[in-house]
Amino acid sequence: MTPADDTGLAPFVHPALLYRDEDEYLAGTVPFVREALAAGEPVAVAVPGERLRLIRDALGEDARTVRFLDMRQAGRNPGRIIPAVLRAFADGRPPGTRVSIIGEPIWAGRTAAEYPACVQHEALINAAFRGRSATILCPYDIRRLDPQVVADAFATHPTLVRGGSGRQEDSGAYAPAEVVARYNEPLPPVPDVPPSVSFRFDTDSLSEARHLAVDEAVRLGLASARVEDLALAAAELATNSVMHGGGSGVLAVWIEDGYVVCEVRDKGHLADPLAGRRPVPREQYGGRGLLMVNLVADLVRVHTGPGGTTVRCWFAR
Repeated sequence: MTPADDTGLAPFVHPALLYRDEDEYLAGTVPFVREALAAGEPVAVAVPGERLRLIRDALGEDARTVRFLDMRQAGRNPGRIIPAVLRAFADGRPPGTRVSIIGEPIWAGRTAAEYPACVQHEALINAAFRGRSATILCPYDIRRLDPQVVADAFATHPTLVRGGSGRQEDSGAYAPAEVVARYNEPLPPVPDVPPSVSFRFDTDSLSEARHLAVDEAVRLGLASARVEDLALAAAELATNSVMHGGGSGVLAVWIEDGYVVCEVRDKGHLADPLAGRRPVPREQYGGRGLLMVNLVADLVRVHTGPGGTTVRCWFAR
């Protein structure tokens, strides 16, 4: 049982499950689910589809009361996971209800472009759930993942669980804020040859910037439904630049590895690393721009500093 803190609620717990094969995976996840169910806690499992089936089959009848999500879809964009998966599940419960979640946002096959957003997500969970009564178990396939990924898991999780033995230990490398800062990396430069286009905008040309983004997305073969998503992202990002980024910005659109990519850069500084990754109360006016971008894009990367901010988002063709 997790001891309560001085608020009377059990604290947030965020362990990494280190596993090498299916047996260790099931040994670390299935008892976790059953113990939570026995304690009357709502349980969600958000892992890649093939792992989802393993857990569901192993749970048998117990699977009926578990919320299952394929992380390859729900968490394709790591920036979407906290607001649309983890907090969406936790916030839908009565106040004070402890929830247990298995979330596996990093798997073999995540691209080099995706990984910085993944590891920042894992680090930011700790801030997003600070003071909340929840356990989020994050499995890591230490046999197939790069050693640096495993090392980063030690830095983003205060507790480690060994899948083979079930042994728990504190992580001596835990430093989530350092991870967020380290992966706040400058993005590769925008291609300076066609089919990329670039447009400098200000308050008077916001509409023109949005229309340019839409026209380029159509020309580059983006499906109509995704064009609407890109149009929303471009409009929200450009508006943020005008309102918070010095009054102007630069929009670029190009094609890259089967994705249409839209980028907006300006002279603003995004000081809150959780911006766009937390739900916004219904009664709050504004503050939803970057959140909306995270919800509609397949990947969002951000680089910010005193010299300005770049937000780049990918949309699969």
